[in-house]
Amino acid sequence: MIRQLEEILDQGRKSIADAGSESALNELKVQFLGKKGKVTALMKGMADLPPAERPVMGKVVNEVKNSLEELFEARFREVRELDLERRLVQECLDVTLPGRRMPTGALHPLTLVTEEVVQIFSTLGFGVVEGPEIEKDYYNFEALNMPRNHPARDMQDTFYISEDVVLRTHTSPVQIRTMLKQRPPLKVIAPGTVYRRDSDLTHSPMFHQVEGFLVDAQVTFGDLKGTLVTFLNRFFGRRIGVRFRPSFFPFTEPSAEVDIACVICNGKGCRVCKDSGWLEILGCGMIDPEVFKAVGYDPAALSGYAFGMGLERLCMLKNGINDLRLFFENDIRFLRQF
Repeated sequence: MIRQLEEILDQGRKSIADAGSESALNELKVQFLGKKGKVTALMKGMADLPPAERPVMGKVVNEVKNSLEELFEARFREVRELDLERRLVQECLDVTLPGRRMPTGALHPLTLVTEEVVQIFSTLGFGVVEGPEIEKDYYNFEALNMPRNHPARDMQDTFYISEDVVLRTHTSPVQIRTMLKQRPPLKVIAPGTVYRRDSDLTHSPMFHQVEGFLVDAQVTFGDLKGTLVTFLNRFFGRRIGVRFRPSFFPFTEPSAEVDIACVICNGKGCRVCKDSGWLEILGCGMIDPEVFKAVGYDPAALSGYAFGMGLERLCMLKNGINDLRLFFENDIRFLRQF
């Protein structure tokens, strides 16, 4: 057994000296000192020796084991130092070379438009509020005068999470939440993300809106018109033609669609405006008394207006963008223009 230990030690010295990498050394260590290694196998064989010889043999086995461990440790240090020297030569860095500039990022066009819309309305005295994107049916529909089975719900193409929870289809629920928390006068806008089951050149299942509303005593449709005309003139940077067409929304009465003179042809008629000279841009109206009742306001003492517009549409019209999908495809050639 002693001769076997000497042979194992000689083999170990040679193999360790020849090993040129940490992985090779790790494999050798398993072969010699592992649970099924050569030294461990001999140690298990000591059970067959006479009791008087076991202490002597145990001492020799431990000496061989310790010698191998020292050889491994020394060779590991050598290999690591050699590897470091090699890397320092191969991966040499010239610190005198000029650094590489990181490209400067920029805001997304939708973010830029959102910030501009918020800034314009802020100068008109509107505060900014936000609400959850996962919304209860009550706030998204019922409190806005759309009870269950109301036909106006079909206009929304809703994503339902459960029977009573939806991905909000508009930012109007923020109007309800704000009126439940605060008392008039209120003058607020609510920009945010909304969701509908629709996707094509001009529609996306996720898009962005800004809702605005004012509640006070003796608010008129004329106040609404003045606010929206002022906003549109400032947003497009010039005096622009605006018209109001009668429409229907469950939560406003009377309601109107707002058109602007086509920003492409200046109202002369083109493919974008279908030769009409006008482009639909937002919906608005006076807040329906039923909505006031849902939040505990007295419709006999208060009145108000509300409006909502798509931020993608505003951005497309202002920048001449003809495909809604460009906003979400992250094409760097498109984004660099902003």
